[in-house]
Amino acid sequence: MTFTRITALALTTALTTTAVFADAHMDREGWPENFTVGTASQGGTYFAYGSGWANLVAEELGLSGGGEVTGGPMQNMALVHTGEAQFGMTTMGPAAESLQGTNPIAPGLPMTGACAMFPMYQTPFSVTALASSGIASIADIPDGARIGFGPAGSTSDTYFPRMMEELGVDFERRNGGWTDLGGQLQDGLLDVIAFAAGVPVPAVSQLEVQTDVNIIEFTEEEQAQIMAAFPVSAFDIAANTYTTLESDARSVSMWNFAIANCDLPASFVYAVVDVVMSDNERMMNIHRAARTTLPENWDKNTVMNWHPGAAQWFIENAGAEIPADMIYGN
Repeated sequence: MTFTRITALALTTALTTTAVFADAHMDREGWPENFTVGTASQGGTYFAYGSGWANLVAEELGLSGGGEVTGGPMQNMALVHTGEAQFGMTTMGPAAESLQGTNPIAPGLPMTGACAMFPMYQTPFSVTALASSGIASIADIPDGARIGFGPAGSTSDTYFPRMMEELGVDFERRNGGWTDLGGQLQDGLLDVIAFAAGVPVPAVSQLEVQTDVNIIEFTEEEQAQIMAAFPVSAFDIAANTYTTLESDARSVSMWNFAIANCDLPASFVYAVVDVVMSDNERMMNIHRAARTTLPENWDKNTVMNWHPGAAQWFIENAGAEIPADMIYGN
């Protein structure tokens, strides 16, 4: 359960949070001097988004902190549950499995020490192949195709192989970071990459610059079949997401949430949520997926207990009606 530090900000001297925060949360008792945010592999949306908000929070709160490369949602649940990382990011499917004790990193251990903090964005499931491969639909994927599903334990790796099996695709399963898998696709070592990541996926955007690709959508029948079998909802990848797309691409998606160790001080988590949720324009400058990092999306968490500090922020600032039994410690 080790992970590599990629970025960290030096301790700053000034507290530059909003007046509302300054009035309500001067007490920093119990706050850590530094923090880490578990993200995922480089080349994916989690890394770009997570490192960005980690740096923003560190700057605004005058702390040392940054994003960390990890194996993605499943490992982030484990890291945050144990306190090895203060914060992380996960999707609702892996969160539910982790709470039930079926996280493959620690089978049988309910990871109830990880709490919901704020809504991020929906993760669309999409398929990419080289245009030269002739693969333009799910039905075109040949038997025995080498498919890259992302890092082991990621949302892609947890759900996309099952989805492919549900759709009758026969494949060889490959794992790796998104940047690495993109390189393997370009080099002909993979036939397909099955992405589950916020869009635009940096690795796909990079591929578009270097070669011609097909971004493959699901048919209406395939979309309905997947929605009936998995905890996902309908989603369209907008045509302006990638230069390759000429029209919206039919997909399915799963919501992502930032998570916090449940034992962190409520005032600290309140302050972090305040930084992230109070200025969506700053978050959009970090990654376009943050267009849905909005207070009104608090209700997309139907799985995890809320951290008390996060619950307080959404109750006070978004009119959230969070049941008491969904707030940690109640």
